[in-house]
This record gives sequence, structure tokens and C-alpha cells, in this order.
Amino acid sequence: MQLQYLYIILVAICICGCSEKKNKEMTPWGEPIDDDTTAISSNLSMDDMMQNGELIMLTMTGPDTYFDYHGRGMGTQFLLCEKFAQHIGVSLRVEVCKSVEEMLRRLKDGEADIIAYQMPKATKGTIPCGYAVDSLKTSWLTSKDSKELADSINNWYTPKLIAQIQNEERLRYSTQSIHRHTYAPMLNAKSGIISQYDHLFIKYSPIARWDWRLLAAQCYQESCFDPKAYSWAGACGLMQIMPSTAAQLGLPMSKIYDPEENIYASARYINKLNSSFQDVRDPLERQSFVLGSYNGGSLHIRDAMALARKYGKNQYKWADVAEFVLKLSTPQYYNDPVVKYGYMRGHETVTYVARIHDRWRQYHGAARGSGATQFLPDITPGGDTPHKASRKHRFKL
Repeated sequence: MQLQYLYIILVAICICGCSEKKNKEMTPWGEPIDDDTTAISSNLSMDDMMQNGELIMLTMTGPDTYFDYHGRGMGTQFLLCEKFAQHIGVSLRVEVCKSVEEMLRRLKDGEADIIAYQMPKATKGTIPCGYAVDSLKTSWLTSKDSKELADSINNWYTPKLIAQIQNEERLRYSTQSIHRHTYAPMLNAKSGIISQYDHLFIKYSPIARWDWRLLAAQCYQESCFDPKAYSWAGACGLMQIMPSTAAQLGLPMSKIYDPEENIYASARYINKLNSSFQDVRDPLERQSFVLGSYNGGSLHIRDAMALARKYGKNQYKWADVAEFVLKLSTPQYYNDPVVKYGYMRGHETVTYVARIHDRWRQYHGAARGSGATQFLPDITPGGDTPHKASRKHRFKL
């Protein structure tokens, strides 16, 4: 009997031990993680951050904070935080939140290192640091346990950095950010020849399922027919292909400036965008949605469509959607719950689409394409050489 009772007691102890082990968070190798270990991992020191090689920033979308611009993060506070990350030799990861409460919760839970957003300096459980607007008593925040990080930011930050970054932003938004020669909008108007690449537009336009002159009009908007054009964001060649897009399409960087490869890749990308907007049934309307996505990103265009639907407009009509593409630069709209991807510089995208369509109409009346296919890739149509545009012959870019 005594042995039987002893056996029952041992079994009970094992069951309790297993139950306690199951209730605890386990490491991948099966050991329980105690509370002290969890506490240490949630508040990383500067040394831990340097070893991890990453600074995690919380923010909310906006023109002064953070937004996606041609596949590149922008916003004064983001760029400032990025410079600090470069200063300490780590990468920057951005986590976009929907509310102040979400940012504070995630900082407290150890999910990030810094809130790069104008927050009240007196916020409980945090340390104010870095970018500050004294008149509003706001600043960036770190956790109360991250004094070393806060001190490092404060020792690095100076107000003159703001003016420097804002100047860089203005340059990037200007046409000076694209390095290119400006060639005439038509190489030989009398002969109906748009450019020396007409044979390539004709060859690859069926892939895009577009009129070849629309492809040519887009090319002029992107690069002014300069095959060596490049932008600060990394867009390359005639059709300003981004390296990330080139990788998706299997276009190696060694060939990204090749006129034929660049146009071919662009046609495939347009085809891909065209397929993703099949819910826009009218093919002519769909062209505008595709052009808008090529310039501003399809996710932002989908946000504008969601707003159009919410406000009783036709989400499949570009004129209605363009209204909300423009409004995505206004807090009332880019903070709307139906908007998933935040702020965008909508006026650039709307202008981009309008100018390409205007040029396409001009090309459609002037360029027939009858002689363009007669020329080999290394021969300029009509025997002419590319010539820079005179002021009187320039279209608006």
C-alpha cells in the first residue's frame, strides 16, 4: 500500500511540473523562459541594438513624418531618424502605427526603440529626445529604460539638421533629382517619327496591351528619351525602372540601362499592373489607373478607390478617383480608417497621368508608325541624330 501511495504522489508531482512547464513560454530548444529573461529582452541597450544592427522606429504617416514616395521612405522626421541610424552604424526599420496610443503601447512593450513623432515631452514612462518643437512642448520619445539611447540621440541632434534635410527633400521633389538630357518630344514630326526607339515601342506595346504611342508618351515623361537617365531614388533608364521592380521582372542591373531590355521590362510591368486592375472594366479607364500606379504605387491608388467608394463616387472612373488621389495629401483623408497606406503626394501622380494622356493625343495625331519598323536598333530613324529640345518645341514634363 505504501508503495502504491508513493507512486501516486510521484505521478502527481510530474503532472504538476509538466503543467507548469506548458504554461511557461518556452525557448526553441525546450527550456522555460523565466520572467527576468523576458524583462531583459524587452529593453535593449545600445550595445544590444548595435549587435542586432537595427533601430526600430514607430511613427504615423504624414508629409512631415513618414510616407512612401516612388518606393523610397520620405518625410523629414524619417530622414532625420535615418541619418541617426547611419551615424551609429545600424539599419532603420519603420513601423507605421494608426494612433498615439498604439505607439505608446508598443514602445512600453519593448517592440521598438523610439517614437519618431511629435509627442508631449511630459509623457509618462518615457524620455524626450531628438527632434523637438519647443513651442508645442513636443519631441521624440524613448522608453524610460533607454536613457543611453536618448542621450546618444541628444548628443547627435542639432536643429540645423532640419534645414539640411528639408533642402534635400525639396531637391528630390524637383526635376533636378532626375539626371537626364532633355531631347525634343518628337525626333521628326514631318515624318511622323517620335524617337529613335519607336521600333521598340511598336515591338513591345502588345505585351503592355497599349497603343505604342502611349508607351512613347510615358517614356518621354519618365526620361525625355534619355536611356542613361537616373533618379535619386534609384530609377534607371528610359522607363525609369526601379531596381526592386527589375529584380521582380528578372532584369539584371547590368542590363537595366539597355534601351530594349528597359522597354521590354516596362511593358511586362505595365501588363502586370493591367492584370491587377481587371476590376476596372473599361480598358481606357484602366490605362489611367495603371499609369497612376506606375508613378504613385498601386496600393495608394487602391486607397483612393476605397475613399471614392466611401464618399459615393465611382471607384472605377479615374476622374472620380483622381479627386481622392489629390486628397490623400490631407490628414482628414490619409488618416481615414479605409486608407491603409497613408499619405501620398497625389498632385504629382494626377499631373503625371494627365500629361501623358495629353502627349499621347499629340502623338496619335502626328505619329503613324509606318516607317518606324524599318529601322534597326542601332540606326536612328530618318537618319537624324537625337537632338536636344529647343524651348519652343518642349512639352511640359
